[in-house]
Amino acid sequence: MRICRLFLALTLGVFPFAGLAQQIGAPVPQRASIQGTVTDVQDAAVPGATVTVTSSVSNAERTVTSNETGWFDVQNLDPGVTYEVTIRANGFAEWASPPVVAKPGEAIELDDIKLKISVVETTVVALTTEQLARQQVSALEKQRVLGIVPNFFVSYDKHPVPLTAKLKYELSFKAATDPVSIAGDFVLAGVNQAADTPDYQQGALGYAQRFGATYAQSFSNIMIGGAVLPSLLHQDPRYFYQGEGTGKSRAIHAISSPFICRGDNGRLEFNFSSVGGDLISGALTNVYFPPSNRGPGLVFYSALINTGGRVANALVQEFFLAKYTSKGK
Repeated sequence: MRICRLFLALTLGVFPFAGLAQQIGAPVPQRASIQGTVTDVQDAAVPGATVTVTSSVSNAERTVTSNETGWFDVQNLDPGVTYEVTIRANGFAEWASPPVVAKPGEAIELDDIKLKISVVETTVVALTTEQLARQQVSALEKQRVLGIVPNFFVSYDKHPVPLTAKLKYELSFKAATDPVSIAGDFVLAGVNQAADTPDYQQGALGYAQRFGATYAQSFSNIMIGGAVLPSLLHQDPRYFYQGEGTGKSRAIHAISSPFICRGDNGRLEFNFSSVGGDLISGALTNVYFPPSNRGPGLVFYSALINTGGRVANALVQEFFLAKYTSKGK
């Protein structure tokens, strides 16, 4: 009986210690590492590169930076785990390794890490001629002398493009219906009322008739000479500011503008649009002016006044108004 108890005691006492001894003596798996040298395609070291090691099992990341010789060493990695190495550096395309698995205690050295110069993709937006013209007209529609008086038909662009018929009509209608321009017609009607010309009656009704005649004349002149004829004849209704050269050349450029224009083909042409617009709008005054004022003389007088006004306006544009005009963008 004593022998059985002794055997049981020895069994219970010895085996736990044996198991504990086995646990204490079990080997700990050795850690692994991944290392390498980052260079460019010319074998020059790339310092400061960001090296990221990612585990496909735990999605854990380890990040280090290459030293001045391009060397890096990512330590304390779990063995038997699949890793991927990604390297990034300013000015270079990203480099990625194939999956690697480190054995216990193994230091995997990645070879042939050569970063290529990154390719910068530049998107060039090529605008059509019509789109460029649209941009230029949008800028013209913002031009005002002292921020108030419209100055839509003067181009300060060094590289103007021809306008489509639609843009010619848009620009002309914008000028003809501008509130400041209409206010000017109100003032001119008052001047005509004071001068008792044309031969309308006096009073409120006479003023209304004079304003209607003044606005009809300016509206028809702008639309016919700035849109209708330029569209039919493929001519540009704008005044192109020279701004350079001698005073004489600039003066000649301004004075000749009502008679010489730029065609949509870029060539200089006789300005049928301007001259024709003045004559046609002058002829239309025979429709709404009093009978006592009508006749061929009215047509040529109106055309002469309008043409003279264009010359004076061009000279003022060339030598004075440019610095007071807010340029659109």
